[in-house]
Amino acid sequence: MLRIAVQSKGRLFEDTMTLLAEADIKLSTSKRTLLTQSSNFPVEVLFLRDDDIPQCVASGVADLGIVGENEFVERAEEADIAYRLGFSKCRLSLAIPKETEYNGPEWFNGKKIATSYPGILQSYLEKNQIKADIHVITGSVEIAPGIGLADAIFDIVSSGSTLISNNLKEVEVVMKSEALLIANKQLSEEKQEILNELIFRIQAVQAAEEKKYVLMNVPTDKIDAILEVLPGIKSPTIMPLATEGWSSIHTVLDQKRFWDIIGKLKAIGAQGILVLPIEKMII
Repeated sequence: MLRIAVQSKGRLFEDTMTLLAEADIKLSTSKRTLLTQSSNFPVEVLFLRDDDIPQCVASGVADLGIVGENEFVERAEEADIAYRLGFSKCRLSLAIPKETEYNGPEWFNGKKIATSYPGILQSYLEKNQIKADIHVITGSVEIAPGIGLADAIFDIVSSGSTLISNNLKEVEVVMKSEALLIANKQLSEEKQEILNELIFRIQAVQAAEEKKYVLMNVPTDKIDAILEVLPGIKSPTIMPLATEGWSSIHTVLDQKRFWDIIGKLKAIGAQGILVLPIEKMII
C-alpha cells in the first residue's frame, strides 16, 4: 500500500481531493483525521502542512506527496518528481509599493525583502549579484511594506488581487510553480507498480479535461469536407445512417476551439450535433 502525503487544507487540498475522486479513488473525508485509507485502491492519505510534505516523503514517512513546486524547491529535500500535475499554478514574484519607481533588479540592492521562501530568494539574489537583507516571515507577507517592516516582498502570486489590495505591484517573476506528485527515492517494486497505476488514472482524467465527445449527422457527400475541419485525436468514427445519403460522425473536440469548429461544421451541412462530456480518456 502507498501512503500519500497531502496538504491538509487550502486550494491544493481541494484540487487534490477532486483529482483523486475523479480517478475513482474513494476516500472518507467526513471526519477530520490525520490518516485515511481508500476503500477501493491500495493507498492511504496522510494530511499534513504543505511545508512538511517534502521532508516526510524524503525520509520515507510517506511514499508519495502532492505539494506545490514552490515548497518542494524551497525545502530542497531528496525526492523524485514522479509527475507534474498541472493544477494549482502560481508564481513566486518580487513586489514593491505601487508608487515606487522601478528600474530593474538592481533596485533591490540594499533593500529589506520579506518572504516565506528565503532559500529560493537567496539563490535569485546571488545569481543576479544583488545584496539585500532577507526578512523571514511566516504568513501575511504582503503587509510587510505597509507597516514599515520591509521595502519589498517575495511571495506567491496567483491572480494578483492580494498585491493590489495591499498597494503593491509585481516587478519580477522568479519562478513558476504547479502541483507536483513527488516520490521517495527508495520505492519498492510493488509500490512502484501502484504508483504507475495511479499516474495512469491521473493521465486518463486529465486527458478528458476540456474535451467534448461530439456526434453529428452529415450528408455523405460532405464527409471529406467535414474531415478537413475536424482536428480529432485520430480518424473519427464514420457510420452510415438508415436514411440514404447520410452518415454519422463521432469525434473528440478541444473545448477551446469548440464553438469555432461547430460553426464551420454547421456551414458545411452537419445536423443533429450532439455534445457530451468525457469523464475519462485513455490515449
